[in-house]
Amino acid sequence: MRDNSFDRTIERNYIQKWQFLITEYEEVKAGRSQKFARVGEFYRHHGTCSQTFRKYYNRYLRSGAEADLLPQRRGPKWKTRRMPAEIEALVVEQRQRGLNRYEIYAMLRERGQARSPSAIYRAFVRTGLNRRSKPMLEEKRRIIKEKLGELGHVDLHRLPLDVLLEPPAGDTHVVCVVDCCSRLAWAGIVAGKKALPVMFRTLSLLNTLKQRYGIAFAEMMTDNGAEFASRSKPDDHPFEAMLAELGIKHRYTKPYRPQTNGKVERFWRTLDDDLIDGATFDNLAQFADELMQYMIYYNEFRPHQALGGLTPKDFAKSKSHV
Repeated sequence: MRDNSFDRTIERNYIQKWQFLITEYEEVKAGRSQKFARVGEFYRHHGTCSQTFRKYYNRYLRSGAEADLLPQRRGPKWKTRRMPAEIEALVVEQRQRGLNRYEIYAMLRERGQARSPSAIYRAFVRTGLNRRSKPMLEEKRRIIKEKLGELGHVDLHRLPLDVLLEPPAGDTHVVCVVDCCSRLAWAGIVAGKKALPVMFRTLSLLNTLKQRYGIAFAEMMTDNGAEFASRSKPDDHPFEAMLAELGIKHRYTKPYRPQTNGKVERFWRTLDDDLIDGATFDNLAQFADELMQYMIYYNEFRPHQALGGLTPKDFAKSKSHV
């Protein structure tokens, strides 16, 4: 009996079919086809779709090998759908610390292990963590970074002019630096939002935190505002150049997600409640003096709920530096 195990007729027919289709497709694209005016008519006539045709066509163009016109062997889909065990364990660990799917997605992407937010959420469901428990919420609120100076948060906060009896001519902002680990913070006043004065004020705040509390930062997170960031020309931007000179890595928040810079965003709410709301100051100089006194109170005397009732200064005593 004849052995047909190595009969390549089906393969040859498949290759000939796709070679004919590719030739005809290129004629249509070049506008030389007498049969089809548009590629849509070509797809419908041959009973295919653009996605399938382009998959074979592009694969063939890259290699020029006839073997790429044949269907490719692939494994069962469930093996590619399921998250690898080591990544799922990392997702579970971060979820137990209170992070949501988007924060975990950003973390995995930095490590080169990106999984979609929907895949991360399915891992939550499989492990029964799709609803955050109270301990998880408290853990997230408590801390993420474990060393002093590991990450600093910087932001601007516009000062309402109606709190000053003698307001200045232009807008005034408060700029603040917060240590992610200990919540130690220092704030100062800056006129406007220009990059150069923001840079000088931030440099002064960094020096104060280093001299008073011994904190030197390894990384600094800001939003993507023009006063902080220039992705295209960082060497020409005052704030970017200042961080580079100090050896501090610049990290940026995800656009439209201020939660990424949540430590300093939460500080603004505290500052408004404790110092600004309902108060009136004679002028900017008086506010600046009150702000300095408040920062000492905030760091050294005010109990912090996220730190287990300790002050940031006392909490920092139990932590190591980067």
